[in-house]
Amino acid sequence: MRVDVFTIFPSMFERFLGYGVIGRAVEQGLIEVRAHDLRAGAGDPHRSVDDAPFGGGAGMVMMPEPLFKSVEQAKPPRPLFLLGPAGRRFDQAVAQQLVSGGDFSLLCGRYEGVDQRVRDHLVDGELSLGDLVLAGGEIGAMAIIEVVGRLIPGVLGNELSAADESFSDGLLEYPHYTRPADFRGWSVPEVLRSGDHGRVDRWRRAQSLARTRAVRPDLIDARGGLTDAEHELLEEFGLA
Repeated sequence: MRVDVFTIFPSMFERFLGYGVIGRAVEQGLIEVRAHDLRAGAGDPHRSVDDAPFGGGAGMVMMPEPLFKSVEQAKPPRPLFLLGPAGRRFDQAVAQQLVSGGDFSLLCGRYEGVDQRVRDHLVDGELSLGDLVLAGGEIGAMAIIEVVGRLIPGVLGNELSAADESFSDGLLEYPHYTRPADFRGWSVPEVLRSGDHGRVDRWRRAQSLARTRAVRPDLIDARGGLTDAEHELLEEFGLA
């Protein structure tokens, strides 16, 4: 998969792309990220990309010309998404759609935002990490690249990992334990040491349901509530 990023801070992505799962995916050629400097499209000696807003007001606005030029020169893959608070909320379902759709590009806003003509005539849509305000779109772009990258076949060592994570089926993930079996008097649940893989799977499913119901009931509501079988599963492990 190829992802192009347009930003005034391309060097931020050089370090990001050298670590962890995404770093390995880049090395293996499973994902290619091209960071383009928006200042390359500027037409003045200062390489300006922002100016004062018409009508007055605080802050600066990213000008249309440098952004249009940068995108037109790079000829990036489409769709091109603007990162900003007005965008569609990015979540695991959107990430799956991006993976299924293939290559795409991201435009990182800065300052007070971008000239409206960029929204109207350059980008194909907008994405947001949620109801919060960042200094720019770079952190959002990195988050999207990491979430999407982990879903690309071959990126994770265990192909079941992505399918078994939080939000993969509308639930939070179950609790995890590792050695030692007893730590300061706190023991690993016996079911996980039983060797009964079917019962382990049922326990994990019940734990996911119980955890989600307790801390994110909105996710349960979005699934249409619990089924009769799920209620029975919770009862089996004393979680009803």
